[in-house]
Amino acid sequence: MIDLRSDTVTKPSKEMLEEMIIAPVGDDVFGEDPTVNKLQDFSANIFGKEAALFCSSGTQTNQIAINLHAQPGAEVITHFESHVFKYEGGGIARNSGASTRTVGGSRGRITASEIEPWINPSNDVHYPLTQLVSIEDTSNRGGGAIYDFNEIKKIRAYCNSKGLPLHLDGARVFNALEENKVDIKEYAKQFDSISVCLSKGLGAPIGSLLIADADFIARARRVRKVFGGGMRQAGFIAAAGLYALKNNIVRLKDDHRRAKIIESELLKTAWVESVMPVESNIVVCILKDISRVQEFVSAFEQKGVLIMPFGKGMLRMVTHLDFSEDDTSRLCMTIRDLK
Repeated sequence: MIDLRSDTVTKPSKEMLEEMIIAPVGDDVFGEDPTVNKLQDFSANIFGKEAALFCSSGTQTNQIAINLHAQPGAEVITHFESHVFKYEGGGIARNSGASTRTVGGSRGRITASEIEPWINPSNDVHYPLTQLVSIEDTSNRGGGAIYDFNEIKKIRAYCNSKGLPLHLDGARVFNALEENKVDIKEYAKQFDSISVCLSKGLGAPIGSLLIADADFIARARRVRKVFGGGMRQAGFIAAAGLYALKNNIVRLKDDHRRAKIIESELLKTAWVESVMPVESNIVVCILKDISRVQEFVSAFEQKGVLIMPFGKGMLRMVTHLDFSEDDTSRLCMTIRDLK
């Protein structure tokens, strides 16, 4: 089967597995796992930040960050299609006792001007205190849309004017950085905290990183423990993340190129109304007959291709390192054959 449901479906390569097998390990809750420590130091250095924390998932890193930024009764501003709001089980309310102010914007992205009307007055007790802005780059629900870096800088400047921290859900941030070619340290300076997923396009089997200044990460370590996220000999999986960061970033361009090929093929069909412009590794098409989503999912599966229903009239395909040139050709033939 060709599996394009997500870039989380990848399997570790032989080289990655070898690094996992030989990794020196210790007790990470005691801070004594050398491979975890190496991964954290390596990733913090990439982004020009002081420290990092290895966690089990991107949801965990996002929720830890939000818990530290927002107090119970506070309000978090984010896009209505954002992962932190839509796909983390109501964690902002459940874990942090905070409410969410969702705003609109193009393909999962928000602008400084769209944030401005929703900053609550701090001197009016009727309103929750606005305490955090969170953005997602690339935007999953936006079909892998990438933020304009100039807009990120505007959001940062506006947050500074209001004394607000800015969090990045950077689950696929390296996909964005491979395309926009912004200096990674300059990019990272715009954010108070950054969540980076290792198990999506980078191909590690598990794990995400929370990256910030040293004091924030020290406090995050405590929250991770409270959330049940303390891992012991975690170096075996940290080694996979370290391998991914060292070897699997530049090749993301291959995923993007193949996604563009899929976009082109879909636009030729009679059954696709439109395709969200492909900017990274996510392809989202809108069917002419929006009632036929499950029919097309099943038709693809019968031809050996797994794809994802993505809402009303929408199908999603995500390219990744286990999706080859031959797979791309086979998928294009499948698309041409479907009626």
